[in-house]
Amino acid sequence: MMKTVSVFDLLEEEHECPHCRSRLTLCHAPPIHVGDGLGWGSEYLFVCLNNECRLFVNGWKNIEDNYGHVGSYRYMKLPDSNESYNMMVAGKDAFTGCIVDPEAIRKADKRYQKEKEAVARLDSCVEENDLDPVLYLLLDDHVSLAVKKRAVALLKGLNDLACIEPLRNHNFRDSYLEQEINLAISAIMAAHYVKECPYCAELIKARAKLCKHCGKELA
Repeated sequence: MMKTVSVFDLLEEEHECPHCRSRLTLCHAPPIHVGDGLGWGSEYLFVCLNNECRLFVNGWKNIEDNYGHVGSYRYMKLPDSNESYNMMVAGKDAFTGCIVDPEAIRKADKRYQKEKEAVARLDSCVEENDLDPVLYLLLDDHVSLAVKKRAVALLKGLNDLACIEPLRNHNFRDSYLEQEINLAISAIMAAHYVKECPYCAELIKARAKLCKHCGKELA
């Protein structure tokens, strides 16, 4: 079972490589266990990335002599566990692209917290005439499609013209969602007796014959 230790707690931990005494680096675990394919049991691993480590330096000859191919070993420790391995790697760049970026983790957590807050506000947003959580969830590409569908269903009830420009300027990846948004925008414009100028895309009165923004004549 995968452990649920907080990555923020792991970033504060210090572990030492027994072969070189270097501090281990927190890395994202590979998707499968190279040994048995059953998984590591953790989303993260502590790995020695010191290229001067005795294990890593001596491992090249050891693998060549015993297995006949190029490779070495890096010391690895599982978080919240006494388990550790001398893990076979194919080159010097192994795990260097998997280092946990604390700033990226904090940014992702901040975004997730904002998403949770926005979702919590959906139940009362129409009653409170609160467009912000709906727009946030629709415009954030990290939000699941299921949540976006829930948000788009509230657009007509909100009936707020302020949603049109940001939604029109966003590139939606899902065709169904884009269609639902366009239908909601059409309903909102109809309710306000306005339309979009086909030349400048600004909102004008539905019965206008001349765009007040770009001056173009309308059919």
